[in-house]
Amino acid sequence: MAKLSDFKVLSFDVYGTLIDWEAGIVNNLQPLLQANNASFSKEKLLHVMHECERTQQAATPDLKYHELLAAIHPQIAEKLGLSAPPAEQSQAFGASVGSWPAFPDTVEALKKLGTHYKLVIISNVDRESFAGTNSGPLEGVKFDLVLTAQDIGSYKPDLRNFDYMIKEVQEKLGVSKHQILQTAQSQFHDHHPAKAKGLKSCWITRPGAIMGNRDQSVYDWKFDTLGQMAAALESELAHE
Repeated sequence: MAKLSDFKVLSFDVYGTLIDWEAGIVNNLQPLLQANNASFSKEKLLHVMHECERTQQAATPDLKYHELLAAIHPQIAEKLGLSAPPAEQSQAFGASVGSWPAFPDTVEALKKLGTHYKLVIISNVDRESFAGTNSGPLEGVKFDLVLTAQDIGSYKPDLRNFDYMIKEVQEKLGVSKHQILQTAQSQFHDHHPAKAKGLKSCWITRPGAIMGNRDQSVYDWKFDTLGQMAAALESELAHE
């Protein structure tokens, strides 16, 4: 059985794994709800958001993520039975990505993991949005490779995104597919397509997370938080 320490690259999803995507979305839908004097459960908001996002990503795979969020903001309003938001409110929703909060364990865990692995980002956002996240909530943690949907031209779970990542890691970091560990929360966006491409994966479940779950879970390792994964790696290395 392989060990965590056998891998050379961690390929991360960001929003949902490193960043509290759900809190970011719900917090930034509040202006829409307040303008309509409306209230919905977190589950309802996220399911409507996911439905709109997934449909729009399939229809416009080359649209930058912050533009995509702005585009679906009025769709979310319509599905919730709310009045159409002004354009500037939709633009602000799209621009909010870089301010979404990191999970409390994320930055310290990344620093620990970065002493053993090359750290790679494979995210469904655009370069500008991730740059805001990296310089803000992620406190400037260094990544060895940053790959976004904007670079690739499609959104996960499209298998092309994983083909692209595998090729880039091989060419730029000199690491083969079998030494990459996909590290993510979303079964839908990450673990199922990673398995389809023959990648090992580590499931960071983020207990209470609503989005990205599938009836069947596939993974090789499983931890509640990234901090727990970093601790498990340190334990392995201490006993070698």
